[in-house]
Amino acid sequence: MKVTGFTFIRNAIKYDYPVEEAIRSVLPLCDEFVVAVGQSEDDTLGLIRSICPEKIRIVETIWNDTLREGGRVLAVETDKAYRTISSDTDWAFYIQGDEVLHEKYHQLIKDAMLKWKDDTQIDGLLFNYLHFYGSYDYVGSSAKWYPNEIRIVRARQDIYSYRDAQGFRKGDNQKLLVKSIDAYIYHYGWVKEPEAMQRKQQDFNKLWHDQAWIDQHVIKAEAFDYSNIDALALFEQTHPLVMTKRIEQKNWKFEHNMAFNRLSIKDKFKRILKQYFGINLGYKNYKLRS
Repeated sequence: MKVTGFTFIRNAIKYDYPVEEAIRSVLPLCDEFVVAVGQSEDDTLGLIRSICPEKIRIVETIWNDTLREGGRVLAVETDKAYRTISSDTDWAFYIQGDEVLHEKYHQLIKDAMLKWKDDTQIDGLLFNYLHFYGSYDYVGSSAKWYPNEIRIVRARQDIYSYRDAQGFRKGDNQKLLVKSIDAYIYHYGWVKEPEAMQRKQQDFNKLWHDQAWIDQHVIKAEAFDYSNIDALALFEQTHPLVMTKRIEQKNWKFEHNMAFNRLSIKDKFKRILKQYFGINLGYKNYKLRS
């Protein structure tokens, strides 16, 4: 079984992306890894080159920042990496620059890829998600956070990145048929030093909106205000080992009082359905095979 990892990145240092940790977290499962590195304002290219030269292949790209509809440029950059994956690859493992895989899931994922490798009806594997917010101690607990995404797909020409690179489709906009696995992706996109998060908010929205929208909707500030959040839960497990150094170097404080959690009636209803009946009413960018 051959597995190829792939991702895209630009300005990783400027916006403090844990992309090195992301790549290293899945490298043990991959025979090779493709990174589409966009032309950056920092030394992102040097960072990626330093990780694991014997496994990583770099595709240098230039982003088309005019592709603002739905963040389309992110899917285009994903596909630039995906399209270079060799045809003898069985599974392609996608990880974004702010996502990290815990090593405790490595064997489970490997077993799942082996189990479904020869079932060509299965297009991909579906992961659960934990979305960290504010610090490494809290995860989002309201329905606003997406609970699942496809992160392993077949290496096929008919599969492509969808919308803003959150998922995949095939053929003429068809959802992929996937198997769900009991493994989590740890999403750290909302855990950054507050000044870096503010820079990201001000610049990243340009991939979706014009300057007039940004001036109206993005608050001008030196640092991001993490207090404006509806509901969080305390994270009491372990983080991936590759995140150890980054977590030790955290230089800001964020604390959340769960007594101030604000769940809407809709959120509460969804939580009851999922907890007691196993029903998930959220948007599903896939077709699940039982």
